[in-house]
Amino acid sequence: MLPDEGIVAPVPVSEHDDLARDVYGLLGVPIDAIDFPVLLRRMAEAAERGWPALISTPNVNFLVKSQCNAAFRESILASDLCLVDGMPLIWIAKFLRIPIKERIAGSDLFGRLKARRDMGPRIRVFLFGGQDDLVAKVGDILNATNSGMQCVGALNPGFGTIEEMSSPQIIEAINESGADLLAVFLGAEKAQAWLMHNHRSLRPPVRAQFGATINFEAGTVRRAPPLLRSTGFEWLWRIKEEPHLWRRYLSDGTTLLRMLVTSVLPTMMQLRRVPQDAPLSVLVDEEPSWVTVRLTGAAIEVNLGTALAQFRAALSTGKIIRIDLAQVGSIDARFFGLFLMLRKTVARRGQSLQFTGISRAVRRLFRLNRFEYLLPADI
Repeated sequence: MLPDEGIVAPVPVSEHDDLARDVYGLLGVPIDAIDFPVLLRRMAEAAERGWPALISTPNVNFLVKSQCNAAFRESILASDLCLVDGMPLIWIAKFLRIPIKERIAGSDLFGRLKARRDMGPRIRVFLFGGQDDLVAKVGDILNATNSGMQCVGALNPGFGTIEEMSSPQIIEAINESGADLLAVFLGAEKAQAWLMHNHRSLRPPVRAQFGATINFEAGTVRRAPPLLRSTGFEWLWRIKEEPHLWRRYLSDGTTLLRMLVTSVLPTMMQLRRVPQDAPLSVLVDEEPSWVTVRLTGAAIEVNLGTALAQFRAALSTGKIIRIDLAQVGSIDARFFGLFLMLRKTVARRGQSLQFTGISRAVRRLFRLNRFEYLLPADI
């Protein structure tokens, strides 16, 4: 079983209550504002209750790919936890007043789980992906040492399509292992696509894409020293270790710089003009087929409680939900996060969500924050 974090107060989590997540919208993707102890607590609860929990770790590459790959973006939106992996995203979050507590990279998470000793049963992990025999090698290392993880299966499916890597034999091998954690070591896009494709078929409750972590654990690639990781220069080390990565970092860096100029800086200026105590009123009108939630004023974090209660009430009707933004003057990252979680909840329940009253000013707010895909097409 995944270990509990004894020093942390219980955190009520339900796979059916995404609105309870402390989620912020960061340049088109959701980010959970949690730290390592709370993350471990939530993972332990998911494993104990058998809830399927998909964990994503957005970094700069994730952010860039999500701008042009809708399916990849949807895999992030569908995740049950989204952890910030990458100091550039931490810096951007601070600029946008998003209270991210710490960077949680996939390799750090794997290392933290591995390092836990003498704190209850070892974590049963299935290692999937990698190159050659790396997963088998790392599995042997885990089982031969007094680590906090027990490898109950390792499989490299080789190169192939998502369908070829999702054969009944492969899924059965994973499910029969009894793993608490399914650790996937594929490229970001392929890993997310594979996890989404097999979401309903997989039994291990906690699933996550760990990317290059398998190389670090096998010792084929050295990870950057802590100082470089904490100061945002890990990419220089990665290029030194794997020179072929320079093209990806150059492309991602160029795109990120463009986003800073066209999205982050204008959003910062817009937020500075909004008083921190600006009010928000929420009115709800119920019709036979839909419920309209009208927001008037500042859709900012200080006013979240009022809106959240009304959104929960609207969801309980089972009707189409319309969010009228005609009188909204500002929207911050916390409200974009709320919109994303509302969208996810509505989709799971088979309801429908619509945004109405979209003025040019409101559309600009969505565009600056990279959430224009939530709106109906501009006419």
